[in-house]
Amino acid sequence: MEYVSRVPRPPLDGLIDDLYYLAGAPPYPRLTLPASPAALLIVNLGAPFRIRAGADIETAEYADGCVVTMPTRALEFGYPPRTLSVGVHFKPWGPALFVPMPAAELRDRPVTLEQVWGRPAVAELRDRLATADGPHEMLTLLEDELMRRLGEAAGLGLVRHTSNVIAASSGAVAIGDLRVAAGVSSTHLEQQFKELIGVTPKQLARSYRFTATVFAINPAGPIDWGALAGDAGYYDQAHFGHEFRSFTGLTPTRYVEVRRRFLREHPGHVLDSWPLPAD
Repeated sequence: MEYVSRVPRPPLDGLIDDLYYLAGAPPYPRLTLPASPAALLIVNLGAPFRIRAGADIETAEYADGCVVTMPTRALEFGYPPRTLSVGVHFKPWGPALFVPMPAAELRDRPVTLEQVWGRPAVAELRDRLATADGPHEMLTLLEDELMRRLGEAAGLGLVRHTSNVIAASSGAVAIGDLRVAAGVSSTHLEQQFKELIGVTPKQLARSYRFTATVFAINPAGPIDWGALAGDAGYYDQAHFGHEFRSFTGLTPTRYVEVRRRFLREHPGHVLDSWPLPAD
């Protein structure tokens, strides 16, 4: 697969981690994407793909693309034999300035790009992207579209600042202290987070802590799960295991088995750092 990414220009860089281009044959027909403190927008330019957002939700097909606000559980992506798309990896609060619906309404329920921006606008954007001269021009077109659509969101300053503090500590921060520092009530802070991110500050901190812990795992070597859990601030190994299942759908040992399978079967692949084989 070919993967090209870049950080957008200001002020988008305060809302977006990167813009990306992805093309080629996926390593597996189905990939599981563990929950993480990030949101996603995909503009699909190839055959439709499918997403299953949890065991209690039916798999849905996406032809034009989709928007995924910050998830609280793993998503399963089903890819065609060859895929082609451009997309946006948002910071948790990023979609609030581009998506008109409250984030809480979209939590763990991806929507089509057409539902967010309308069919004519999405069709025009896809046509322009399809005739672009290569990945870099496509990313420039996407960046220009996002700049044109950049809106405003009440309370964004509070949510963004508080979220950045949570991120800087990898989730190891007392939410009560953040509320006091911001000079707002717990209820107000939670309401703003749910409106703009879709989760509470505590849930966001859980996500940052889990993601930082997972990235600290070296699947190639022996793992001391007890020490790993303790260093990350979990109460005990059982608490850590519960969080693992919540964010990935897998036990810690099963996660490592699946990660090792990916690394063994597709060494050096551009997607080998986070998605997992679902087959």
